[in-house]
Amino acid sequence: MKLESRVLHVLERIGIRRGHTVLDLGCGSGTYTIPAAKIVGEQGRVYALDKDKEALDELMQKAEATGLRNIERMETSGKLEIALTDESVDVVLLFDVFHFYYFPQASDRRRLLGEIYRIMKPSAFMSVWPKHMKSETEDEIKNADFHLEADLFAMLVHEDRDLEEGKILNFRKGSRNKDKH
Repeated sequence: MKLESRVLHVLERIGIRRGHTVLDLGCGSGTYTIPAAKIVGEQGRVYALDKDKEALDELMQKAEATGLRNIERMETSGKLEIALTDESVDVVLLFDVFHFYYFPQASDRRRLLGEIYRIMKPSAFMSVWPKHMKSETEDEIKNADFHLEADLFAMLVHEDRDLEEGKILNFRKGSRNKDKH
């Protein structure tokens, strides 16, 4: 099975559907962005956010070559703010991004999770591939008022070429008003 076919299969399994608005945070050159854009179709949109301008250039060249017009490039300087409106996104992909290498400070991870929470629609989900994530990071996500809805094992593509079996965690927004234990 071709790599893109594998990625399409994984994204469909986690719940991405036609018409969704997706944020691929730390998208790199588009391993997951391009297939997500194909799934959501013309009615949907994929925001490709990364601080690597060259990777974003490569991604946009791929998108143009395949005729995809539903990907919006989002460059970041690494600030922990996402330039999207409140409750505007159906799916957030955090694949091999939410870990100590990119976010060594717990306060930065909390701030990022707050931004993700803000932009997610009430029915949205955040899908995390915790490749390098330490076990306490999953607790950080839960403490940021997300609840684990599902986990699944899949063959994932790492660094645009390597296949690796991994676990994907899907989180939903919790209620900010409920008691935390």
